[in-house]
Amino acid sequence: MSNSILADLILHNGDIWRGREDGRCQALAVWQGKILATGSDAGILALKGPETEVIDLEGRFASPGLIDNHLHLISTGLVMGMVDVTPDAVPTLETMVEAIATRAARTPKGAWVLARGYDQVKLDTGAHPTREDLDRAAPDHPVLVTRACGHIAIANSKALELAGVSESTPTPEGGVIGMDGNRLNGLLAENAIGLVRSAIPEVPEDRLVEAIELGGRLLLSYGITSTMDAAVGQVSGLPEIRAYELAKLAGRLPVRVWLTLLGDPGKSIVEDCWKMGLVSGAGDDMLRVGAVKIFLDGSAGGRTAWMTQPYKDEPENLGVQMLPDEQVFTLVKDYHGKGYALACHAIGDGAIEQLITAYEKALAASPDPERRHRIEHCGYPSAEQNRRMRAAGILPAPQQAFIYDFGDSYVSVLGEERAAGSYPIGTWMRMGLRPSTGSDSPVCSPNPFPNLYTMITRRTWKGTVLRESECLSREEALQAFTEHGAYSQKAEGVKGRLVPGQWADIAVFSENLLEAAPETLRDTTRCVLTLLAGRVVHDAR
Repeated sequence: MSNSILADLILHNGDIWRGREDGRCQALAVWQGKILATGSDAGILALKGPETEVIDLEGRFASPGLIDNHLHLISTGLVMGMVDVTPDAVPTLETMVEAIATRAARTPKGAWVLARGYDQVKLDTGAHPTREDLDRAAPDHPVLVTRACGHIAIANSKALELAGVSESTPTPEGGVIGMDGNRLNGLLAENAIGLVRSAIPEVPEDRLVEAIELGGRLLLSYGITSTMDAAVGQVSGLPEIRAYELAKLAGRLPVRVWLTLLGDPGKSIVEDCWKMGLVSGAGDDMLRVGAVKIFLDGSAGGRTAWMTQPYKDEPENLGVQMLPDEQVFTLVKDYHGKGYALACHAIGDGAIEQLITAYEKALAASPDPERRHRIEHCGYPSAEQNRRMRAAGILPAPQQAFIYDFGDSYVSVLGEERAAGSYPIGTWMRMGLRPSTGSDSPVCSPNPFPNLYTMITRRTWKGTVLRESECLSREEALQAFTEHGAYSQKAEGVKGRLVPGQWADIAVFSENLLEAAPETLRDTTRCVLTLLAGRVVHDAR
């Protein structure tokens, strides 16, 4: 340890987990935003100078800042202003109707009422709300209520009328329009949701910037210092790129963001970004262009993930294939050839098969063993698909929060045996596939503690265990939340560990994440201090 440089900041008297292979220490020193040294209290305090800030951790546990490796940051901020219809907020259909009616009462007639977060399996009715339910709540307002997964939404009559959707409207390819007999029931799935969303006014630029800031501050309060925004362009198109740059320039970008550009046909912002030189790697450690995203299927809980075997009690339903094979192969090859990494949405084994094949073809045409293409979610891969992923250097990017929030839904739609193998993170860890984790917020809360709980227990919110052999050890779970998130963003050299030369992105917790009881982790643990580049950005001590 050199004494030629004095620290700008010292954290001491702590239990600091530096990384899975790096072990734990008592103290660390920061200089110019990066880790200068780690070690014992005595050794690190020797780097204290007259201007050094010193923080006593009082024995608390600290780790690298968590990396939520798949969420929608702009949407997370925007949803904070919508009607909360998550199961905790509205456990029954009637309380959902009341919540929407309350918002409508203070909203000008004719203006949109938007809600997000319901799960029909957790509602008292066990069914999706209907057009009539929403008409009852807000007859004078267009209403759109989006399921937690984001792949199903319910529209009321005003919303359908404004969007020009009727019983004679053709169903878009890769979409579903729900009918009860010969009448619309308000349900829209996958690409059909866009029919109504297109009638909702555009989100203004200042609101986009505000959403980035609000969502980012929420992440910091949980000890999350980095994230991947999965599908930039999904809300407002290319202006989202400008909003991110403006947020950064104004000091309103709270967390490090790895941008994933929407690449779906008809909605893609990739061509415009490519013309501007915004390819994978462009930017800096605070805001960087990451990958391109294409949606290949839906969600398992909504019975729209593309499977090779039918859903329980629906022998004709294999889910939704969003795009034909040749179109996917062409798109992936084009984006790969332009220099982009890809991080495409594929949950069912049918979609995973299509995507692995596309990646294999692109890599054969333009070999690049370090491109690190990802499969977002990767819910139900076969053993052979896992082997092909390893051979091609493809990384799974799952959200273990799905097991906690939706595991019981998976059992109901797939049966116990198929549901048990959902998101097999233990298998991936043993295979060396470097699985990361995330929340997919606003699909699930970005709160990392249920996510950690489920990684080490494989328990749902109801206590159902989905294949215990897929559990991770505590250190493996933290590695998924830090090092592996960094690796899948090609950022393992600058973040994800607390070692000299890496950014001093640090989270301090009320409980020891490596030792506290699983229920304590889930229920009472909180982040008490968050630092980004050695600067305190959240303090709840």
